[in-house]
Amino acid sequence: MNALTSNASFTRLLIDNKAFLALIVLVAVSAAMSDSFLTPDNLLNVLRQTSINAIIAMGVTFVILTAGIDLSVGAVLALTGAFAASMTASGLAPWLSVPGTIASGALLGVISGLFVAYGRIQAFVVTLVAMTVVRGFALVYTDGRPISIGGGEVADAFWQLGGGYWLGIPIPIYLMFFVFVLCWGVLHHTRFGRHVYAVGGNEQVARLSGIDVNRIKVSVYAIAGACAALAGVVLTARLGSAQPNAGMTYELDAIAAVVIGGTSLMGGRGRIFGTLVGALVIGVLNNALNIMGVSSYFQMIAKGAVILLAVLIDSRSRPSS
Repeated sequence: MNALTSNASFTRLLIDNKAFLALIVLVAVSAAMSDSFLTPDNLLNVLRQTSINAIIAMGVTFVILTAGIDLSVGAVLALTGAFAASMTASGLAPWLSVPGTIASGALLGVISGLFVAYGRIQAFVVTLVAMTVVRGFALVYTDGRPISIGGGEVADAFWQLGGGYWLGIPIPIYLMFFVFVLCWGVLHHTRFGRHVYAVGGNEQVARLSGIDVNRIKVSVYAIAGACAALAGVVLTARLGSAQPNAGMTYELDAIAAVVIGGTSLMGGRGRIFGTLVGALVIGVLNNALNIMGVSSYFQMIAKGAVILLAVLIDSRSRPSS
């Protein structure tokens, strides 16, 4: 009996940490196939490239935990990145422009959340429309052309957020782990986090138990928008300009990271740590394929196969009702 219990517990442990195990296997295979993969410079490059997707994905995790979806985060990144570039070019210091940019992203998320929560419109439809509209605003705002952050001390300070280093480690990596710790604390150690899980687990029961479901829904879309805006800041700072077409398909990579990390698309189940690992899986996979000289077209196929496998494993491991 004890042996059966131990085997069941071990199997459950493997299932719960499948994304982390997949990351370990992927790193080991990549290291075996390329001597340059485990070099410090390349590992830092992987983390830096992963940071933008990870930041977006951690915000999207909140939405998916409530059984929602947000397809607008890539467009929000583009528009808020343009806002950040304009404010920086005008001489506004980063300590003012960055919070302003994040607030604008949160506001865009709130608008989507209001339609989902109070308009009772499916999240897929609302955020699909938002993606189109916000992308249009980004193109109008930039006139279809890049917006440079300019030069001088203000621009240099802003650039540090995307291209700078501290203690030999790129600043975006610090920002990624800061967002991870913040989201982890909110989701797993606050009443709000418990309510997010409750809404995703069973919205009707959550409503009957006194949880303000509409407020929770609006809040999670605001969080997703804020994270997308921060990612927009990092990308704009790194490039030195805001690109009108920035963030194209980023929403798909973010959702992929969340799903690979074990968060259920049905809501109510998932972890921020899993999302971070899922983003790293995608980052390592892209980097390894680049090192091996694999065409970007085949990279898309490989990424799609990994996502499909993650969804299949999730559906197989989900307890039957």
